[in-house]
Amino acid sequence: MLNTNTAKAVIDHALFLGADFAELFVERHHSGSVELLSGDVDKVNSGIDFGIGIRLFFGKKVLYGYTNSLDEEKLKQVTSLLCAKDKRDQIATAGALNFMTGNNRHHASMPFSTDNHVEEKIAYLRRVDAKARAESDKISQIVGRILQREQHVEIFNSTGLHIQDTRHYTRIVSSVVASSGSEQSTGYEAPGMLSGWEFNTQIDPEALGEQAAKQALIKLGAAACPSGEMPVVIGNGFGGVIFHEACGHLLETTSVAKKASVFHDKMGEMIANPVVNAVDDGLMTNEWGSINIDDEGMETQHTQLIKDGRLTSFMVDHMGSLKTGFARTGSGRRESYKYAPTSRMRNTYIEAGNDSFDDMISGIERGIYAKKMGGGSVQPGTGEFNFAVQEAYMIENGKITHPLKSATLISTGPKVLKEISMVGNDFALAAGMCGSVSGAVPTTVGQPALKVDNILVGGGN
Repeated sequence: MLNTNTAKAVIDHALFLGADFAELFVERHHSGSVELLSGDVDKVNSGIDFGIGIRLFFGKKVLYGYTNSLDEEKLKQVTSLLCAKDKRDQIATAGALNFMTGNNRHHASMPFSTDNHVEEKIAYLRRVDAKARAESDKISQIVGRILQREQHVEIFNSTGLHIQDTRHYTRIVSSVVASSGSEQSTGYEAPGMLSGWEFNTQIDPEALGEQAAKQALIKLGAAACPSGEMPVVIGNGFGGVIFHEACGHLLETTSVAKKASVFHDKMGEMIANPVVNAVDDGLMTNEWGSINIDDEGMETQHTQLIKDGRLTSFMVDHMGSLKTGFARTGSGRRESYKYAPTSRMRNTYIEAGNDSFDDMISGIERGIYAKKMGGGSVQPGTGEFNFAVQEAYMIENGKITHPLKSATLISTGPKVLKEISMVGNDFALAAGMCGSVSGAVPTTVGQPALKVDNILVGGGN
């Protein structure tokens, strides 16, 4: 996308002005979406965005700017503006830029740039809509959405790196509202994959519509959730959002380097119950949060964060490595050329254990089964969280009894890690979007079912 001679000239210009490190991140992003509202086509969008991000290091200070121009003089102008306050009397040039071919683990047979498949997507979403509507006459609204995008990136830096990558993303969303009198409840399913439109063959549209509808319906007339400290079983798949938000962010050097994480000085220490093993993995084939290379050009990897309850690694980007001394883990990510990269999660999950779901439930006299988690809020630095439960049930005398509404889980990441006593064998993953200082990036959360011995539950009574 960017002429190599131009890239080298801009990098040399940055080094001439005294930068210790210079990087160009070139991005061409083609995206589109199709949306149906209660069976009717509501939106069909498509667009292309292009730009170049320029990142410079002066010691441990990061300077960043971007432009939509490929012109060498314009790129040098942006670089000069970035260097204006930190310019040094230094003359240096980068070595030759050596193009590298990375290992593509994520094949896409139906990429967005080849065919948008608009009519096929509309037909697919109408099947989702029909099945959801058939579940009950209480279904009052259905939104179906398919998002597909293709991101091509090219990275140059002053170490001589020159590498490219293309990422294909597809996500299918089913959002359902059920109504009864003045009461409303929602259901939501949104699977995603690092692949082309062929992903639709793995997701049955009728099953997707049915799941979202049943989720909405089951909460109509549900009892209010009791409040207080009690044992909770957190369901598999999207239940991993708690680990992601309340613990995962505390293991990124974005917070560790600033000592804004309670785990910043805990490397090698026991931070969780010994049954807990946690991973951040960029290698999983075609998973939503996977990447071939990170947004700094480093090949991704499998990173063991917690092993048998002991902290074994952080997620480390280039600047995070300079600040902390920990080796990079291929975790430098950004939403687009408009953001400088920072350490971010990829596919982050608690690994499967040996306990059965039935054994977890049978051991609880009175507690909550949080089958599916919803959104929430987290306090940066401490990991204090407050998460809504999208689908919850009462556990009484070792049995799941009736559905609940208005359930929330309240605790801290460090505390809840030590309260996990049982880890299930029903591992599953779920797609999501993670927002941080480098924008929103696709991430996967996951876990098997977990038994948390004691956690504060907020409810409606």
